[in-house]
Amino acid sequence: MLNRKSIRKYKSDMPTDEIIQAIVRSGQQAPFAYQCYSILLDRKNKHPFGAPLQFTICVDLHKLEMIMKKRNWTIVINDLSMLIMGIQDAAYTAGNMVMAAESLGLGSCFIGATPYYAKKIVEEYKLPNKVFPLVQLVMGYPAEDPTPRPRYPMEYCLFEDQYPEFTDEMIDNAIAEMDEGYINQNYYRDMNNMIPIKDGSKELYTFDNYGWTEHISRKAGQWLESPEELLEQFEACGFNIRYESAKND
Repeated sequence: MLNRKSIRKYKSDMPTDEIIQAIVRSGQQAPFAYQCYSILLDRKNKHPFGAPLQFTICVDLHKLEMIMKKRNWTIVINDLSMLIMGIQDAAYTAGNMVMAAESLGLGSCFIGATPYYAKKIVEEYKLPNKVFPLVQLVMGYPAEDPTPRPRYPMEYCLFEDQYPEFTDEMIDNAIAEMDEGYINQNYYRDMNNMIPIKDGSKELYTFDNYGWTEHISRKAGQWLESPEELLEQFEACGFNIRYESAKND
């Protein structure tokens, strides 16, 4: 598990049905709240990084609705609460699938922007109401062997008894751990990936000093200020999480 890393180059070899089923079965065995998830598989089309497999892990309340209907029940829990439960179910499942794939010699990479093109996936897979694509996961046999990426120091993640008041030293250590690791691995240089600054007012960077904390700061400091785009994707999948304002109107 400590050796896991995202793979962005794949061999063309297609995993067997037995391998695919073993990976999905491992996902099924993850802990769950309501089993409100489904897994979509595509092994016909071209996928990111040349991966032969693409899974789309969805939050799925439709299946629960069908079971409850058979038992003469309807869902009254609000959509936001059920989404939280479904996100947990889908995330646990996806994590198990990644670990199972690793144990079988496969690599993988999550596609985190999936929720922002949920409507497209709904059309492609003809998804019913109450199914929301949470994340896509490409998978296959690795054609590269990158070094595992850095993570925050333990003191910046594990807090016993109470949440700490961060000192400058703790913050600086976390920044150094992440940035030095990514810069030493030439991570952004090799991908030629540096997010532009919209107004050009921030300090200029080169790939010699552009690390993870600057990269993630440019994302969180410039993008997606409004939730409207994401709310529209939820609503296209039948999830109304603006219930109170809609009711009051």
